[in-house]
Amino acid sequence: MLALPESLRSAFKEPFGSVYTDPEQLLSVIEKTATEQPLENPPLIAVGDVVSYHIVTTGRQPDVMVIDGKTEREAVDSEIETQLSDPTGTIQKVSNPPGELSEELLVTLREAIEADEPVTICVDGEEDLATLPAIVAAPLGGSVVYGQPGEGMVHVAVTADQTETARTLLGRFDGETTAAFELLTGDHQ
Repeated sequence: MLALPESLRSAFKEPFGSVYTDPEQLLSVIEKTATEQPLENPPLIAVGDVVSYHIVTTGRQPDVMVIDGKTEREAVDSEIETQLSDPTGTIQKVSNPPGELSEELLVTLREAIEADEPVTICVDGEEDLATLPAIVAAPLGGSVVYGQPGEGMVHVAVTADQTETARTLLGRFDGETTAAFELLTGDHQ
């Protein structure tokens, strides 16, 4: 459905939010962000195995986890795999090729964010690009956390500005961007 053009790869080098190395500190910031919002229980969306692992080990189950069994293109270690192998809630399996965002991933991500129970999306392929659609699909007040290689965990508080930035970047992908926005939000770009 969408593919990351070579010209846009550099846009992902800088984090989209604050970087944390301590999961407890990260959760404290997420909880503070959530209490400042009018939305009751805004969702926490974790993109990536290592980030999901760190959040789960604090005792907090993300509302949505997007994992692929890899970190920096290598298989995660057995401790992470074991910790994430039996998540709370439901498990959805999707295919998503590297460097792309499949229709299946986008639809499943939106449905997972709207679900009443936690959902783990297990990706056959690669989940790296799921951060942008997660920001677009999440309600204002939600939090998206993803890993920044070599730096830590990035917290994106979903605000109107962050959503617009994500929409702008996603709109520059190759492919069916209008259809992708409709799948994620039900509206037109």
